[in-house]
Amino acid sequence: MPETLDVIKTVSAADVAVNRRRGGEIRVVLSPKTAGSTSGFMGVLDLAPGEYVSEHYHPYSEEFVLLVRGSLRVLIDGERELLLAPGDGVMIPKNVRHRVSNPGDEPAHAVFHLSPLAPRPELGHVDTEAPPAEGEPHPEVGGHR
Repeated sequence: MPETLDVIKTVSAADVAVNRRRGGEIRVVLSPKTAGSTSGFMGVLDLAPGEYVSEHYHPYSEEFVLLVRGSLRVLIDGERELLLAPGDGVMIPKNVRHRVSNPGDEPAHAVFHLSPLAPRPELGHVDTEAPPAEGEPHPEVGGHR
């Protein structure tokens, strides 16, 4: 057991690189790389008003999102809209397209977790919408059909 306890460590979100490629500020805090996890990863998402994370799906993982502050709009398969308030959580099943945006007038902060891991990192995330371009307006796409 002592060998197992030696791998337990804390990781600060402030020490993790920000990923802005898909929109907002995503920080993967606990992962195979940062914490040696073997079953999933966890992080935080910050979205300014009007920002979004482009539509995507995870072929191997369920995604759990818990809103801490602000508001989030989660668009499921381009049709079903969920509005989250602080304290609300949602579980998005494997292979379900989803897009997350901040419809409010204050920053949104959420915690997310994905599990299980994909066989390789590049297989874990499939984009179905072009990421927002820096300096470009954030169009609302994937609306009701």
